[in-house]
Amino acid sequence: MNKKEIYASMEIADHEIRLVIGEFFETRFNVLRVEKSEIVGVENKRIVDEQSVVNGIIKAIRKAEESLGYRIERVLLALPSVNVARHNKRVHVIPQETSKRIRLSDIQKGLNEAVSYRPDSALELVNVGCIKYITNGITSRKMPVDEITDLLLMDIDLLYADKEIVYSYARCVEKAGLEILDVCLDSYAIAQEAAIFEQTVDKYVVLVDLARQNTTLSLFTHGKLVNCEILLNGYGKWMEELLEFTHLSENVGFRLLQNTCTFHMDDAQDSVIYIWSDQGEQRQLTEKDVCSFVVPHVEAWLQQLNEACAPIIENGEVRYLLSGEGCEILSLEQRLQDLNAPYQSYAPQMIGARDSALSACLGLFYSWKEQQLIRQDKRCSCSVNDVEKALENVNRKPKSIDEEGGFTKKLKSILLNDK
Repeated sequence: MNKKEIYASMEIADHEIRLVIGEFFETRFNVLRVEKSEIVGVENKRIVDEQSVVNGIIKAIRKAEESLGYRIERVLLALPSVNVARHNKRVHVIPQETSKRIRLSDIQKGLNEAVSYRPDSALELVNVGCIKYITNGITSRKMPVDEITDLLLMDIDLLYADKEIVYSYARCVEKAGLEILDVCLDSYAIAQEAAIFEQTVDKYVVLVDLARQNTTLSLFTHGKLVNCEILLNGYGKWMEELLEFTHLSENVGFRLLQNTCTFHMDDAQDSVIYIWSDQGEQRQLTEKDVCSFVVPHVEAWLQQLNEACAPIIENGEVRYLLSGEGCEILSLEQRLQDLNAPYQSYAPQMIGARDSALSACLGLFYSWKEQQLIRQDKRCSCSVNDVEKALENVNRKPKSIDEEGGFTKKLKSILLNDK
């Protein structure tokens, strides 16, 4: 039996915990489970209520464990791209004198030397980015294992983030009883999922991660993450006036944004799209009502985005790539033509996780596999024995000839209920 590599990835978002359980089996990757749990402990990427976050993590993990039948011990954790600093280190590695042949241990030695660099006490290393190997005057991104040379040069991009924030996120995960298998910047993880690095050989790509509380802008060029900035303006601001007027919850407000057919005021209809009761009084909203509250804020967000990226656009070819939970608002696509550069919206196509909010969680898996080539770390998120026992229990479960699916049973109970 081939070993199943099962991993769990987690993102502590501004209003929820996102958990994805995935499996690498031979050459395929499959999503096994997706869980979300609401939290109220994060404000502008900083944790303000640690216990709320810990409880949310525990809730998501328990729901996944109950469904899968085995315990989750470790997770891959996405960290917010706050105060990101990029540093490049060049290290020299001399292969074994007798053979002059590069071994994996030589590359590991060079990497360990690079990651020991500490540029600032307020920063913590999060990601090892692009690595270029130079042997005999030839530059390559492929590991030159078994090549013969007198000297191996390694150009390594190191990505650092705010130390206080990194530790606060890690502390919540550990307090929930989990180990951290690896960490990764959320913008870097999304770039892995959306294949951004491959698109930036000769142009700039600005990743726009639209969340509820804010928008993260990440600049990529020449296959590297260059810089990150955060705009304190997310889709939550678009619905502030709407929620203040209607006293509806944020979740209902988000669904209204998703179901509004247009973000053009001239095209909005007077048709009713939502009815609810408020203190015994029936109230209703039309599409035009929603637009009148939301559209001015959408236009302000687009203007802010254009102004933030204008200096980059003046210096070269730029393309926007939009991702994040805000891309689930389909009507936003109508207004993206107001951007000052070509754009593309990205949504994952993985079966079981076709949700723009899960882009970072999915990218964590590919970032980890990339690091595994050098680290040779064989740990998974679950005990292999626990997984095998769970599979055996499923296979041993007796199956009745008349056994039917859950929906069939429910339908029969409705149609044949004599009570």
